[in-house]
Amino acid sequence: MPLPLYLLALAVFAMGTSEFMLAGLLPDIALDLGVTVGTAGSLTSAYAIGMIVGAPLVAASARNWPRRPALLGFLLAFAAAHAVGALSTSFALLFSTRVVAALANAGFLAVALTAAATLVPPDRKGRALAVLLSGTTLATIAGVPGGAVLGAEAGWQATFWAVAALCLPAAVGILAGTPAAHDEHEATGKPALRTELAQLARPRLILVMLLGALVNAGTFGGLTFLAPVVTDTAGLGELWVSVALVLFGAGSFVGVTVAGRLSDRNPGPVVALAGPSLLVGWPALAVLAHEPAALLPLVFAQGALSFALGSTLIARVLHEAAGAPTMAGSYATAALNAGAAVGPVAAGATLGTEAGPLGPLYAAGLLVGAALLIAFPFRRVVTGARREGARL
Repeated sequence: MPLPLYLLALAVFAMGTSEFMLAGLLPDIALDLGVTVGTAGSLTSAYAIGMIVGAPLVAASARNWPRRPALLGFLLAFAAAHAVGALSTSFALLFSTRVVAALANAGFLAVALTAAATLVPPDRKGRALAVLLSGTTLATIAGVPGGAVLGAEAGWQATFWAVAALCLPAAVGILAGTPAAHDEHEATGKPALRTELAQLARPRLILVMLLGALVNAGTFGGLTFLAPVVTDTAGLGELWVSVALVLFGAGSFVGVTVAGRLSDRNPGPVVALAGPSLLVGWPALAVLAHEPAALLPLVFAQGALSFALGSTLIARVLHEAAGAPTMAGSYATAALNAGAAVGPVAAGATLGTEAGPLGPLYAAGLLVGAALLIAFPFRRVVTGARREGARL
């Protein structure tokens, strides 16, 4: 894999830390800003909505920009939004900074996903995506738990400052390591924007985007409210939240790494094995959450299964959107974050039910179940087969 791909992954690490870090900070943010935990959870949805809207809009606006300045500009805007967020004293201002950060993240990721696909041969897109997404999975292993510990010791604002600081070495790496030659090459031979947007009318593309969104909704729905499960249901101390996040992140790294090696040539087994296992895993986690010895291994397993299935579906989005070389990354980003927007809202709505803090885990299972029900009649499409059992 080329060096620029790893430099992009470093920036994705900083952004992934921000996107996931609220899972360990919501109670403190809610207490400090005088809102409920459910309301604080809307910060995750605000971030996701900003990325859904921002991905296609920013990608369309920046499609003719030189790639290296575009990546650098988005990254610096992201860092600035976190600096302002750290200084926020009202929930409304913090909410606004999350939207701004999401727009910057959307622009960066849309360009980065497209760049990753062009840095390698077509038959290695899945592996390139796995390298790029490893920045996110490593964020859940190191960045998010580290942020939770930092937030517990120095306040949630310190975590925002740390994310802003993480962007600086990533910016230097992009400036020094992303070759300008690609900018000149990519500026010519692009399809018209109308042609690229027309790809969204393809049923195959719509299907894999929908499935990716539903699986990611389950992931974010369960992960966003994992802290109350660890502390209230399992009865563990606050530092165990960081342990659980590390385990989820370690599992996600394993899942995306294994799936990345299979998704290009043979994604069928990943979907066939990870899908039903993920469906069973979320309610199993809810049933066994009161037993720490079962809870922690299941958190690891759900991280692995969520990212194995999710990254495979997003790789399918990039393949199906091959006719939109500058917009494909934005379509993948929109699919990911449509789920990230819906998941916490759907999961948060269950907190007031009899299920209590376990409600989000059951909601995650229902979202994965919906994805599998939709996918089953079109399973040959999902696995990339050319002859579909159901035409699409």
